[in-house]
Amino acid sequence: MYLGSKAIPLISALALGASALAAQAETDIKFALDWRYEGPAAGFLLAQDLGFFADEGLNVTIDTGTGSVNTIPRVASGLYDMGFGDLNSLVKFLDEDPAQPVTAVGMVYDKPTFAIVGRKSLGITEDPKSVEGKTLGAPPPDGAFAQWPIFQEVAGIDASTVTIESIGFPVREPMLANGDVDAVFGFAFSVILNLKAQGTPDEDIVNILMADHGLELYGNAILANETFAAENPEAVTGFLRAVIKGFAAAIEDPAAGAAAVVARDGTLDAAVEEERLQMAIDMNIATPWVAENGMGGIDAARLDASLEALSGPMSLSGEVTAADVFDSAFLPAAEDRMLP
Repeated sequence: MYLGSKAIPLISALALGASALAAQAETDIKFALDWRYEGPAAGFLLAQDLGFFADEGLNVTIDTGTGSVNTIPRVASGLYDMGFGDLNSLVKFLDEDPAQPVTAVGMVYDKPTFAIVGRKSLGITEDPKSVEGKTLGAPPPDGAFAQWPIFQEVAGIDASTVTIESIGFPVREPMLANGDVDAVFGFAFSVILNLKAQGTPDEDIVNILMADHGLELYGNAILANETFAAENPEAVTGFLRAVIKGFAAAIEDPAAGAAAVVARDGTLDAAVEEERLQMAIDMNIATPWVAENGMGGIDAARLDASLEALSGPMSLSGEVTAADVFDSAFLPAAEDRMLP
């Protein structure tokens, strides 16, 4: 059917409209945090609030997690496209089933925050061996507890004298505050501030940071489902670039980072979350290596060494390589990864 010359402008307008819609199309990404909305998640949340994801053509949904170990199967199954989880537990996960389509694509906790936190009044000191003869509370999905087999070895702890009591995350700090356990496993910035909120005085809190006692591993990384990454490589790189900008913004203005967290959970205290964020920045994120090399990458030799260190205590087969665990192909250019 002939529409006549008057139809040409209409058709052209429709074509231009379709092109504009295509240009505005965003890639959806479902992202799972390792834990609840807390200060250290500020980099991800600011990337969303400040439009960094949108600038990359991404529509990102951020959900809370149930532990840095549990994030791994959530991403591998495709329930989430990307997530935030423990790199060392990923090694164990892939060793058990190398066919699982999940890999790390960007490092966040260059220095891991794995800790045993106890109380001086219960006999815990800064010496890791002070946990001998004690009862330690351990949430099964906790990333710090996942490192116990290797930490007891490198720190020379006689684990046969230690009682491990399986506990849930909600009762971890209350049980320690009440003296029901002598110490607990957890991320240092989470346990310490939660314990203070339970009324435990600063001078009674002991933080045994595993990285300061021979555990030379990496911590939490950004994970990606390999199928999603293969189909959307530019989206994964854009996600990493946006998140690094988000963490840079959090470093420049921790109060804004805390506000982004509290905006999603009004039960939180902004001052507490700002302190928690600053602890993570100082202790785990803005390390000397990151200051020199930028956020997101890894030192290949260090990762190889960590795989070797994990092999015995975790009873690994030795088949998993650094390339299986971390894929640097999606990292933005180095100049886009520098922190303030």
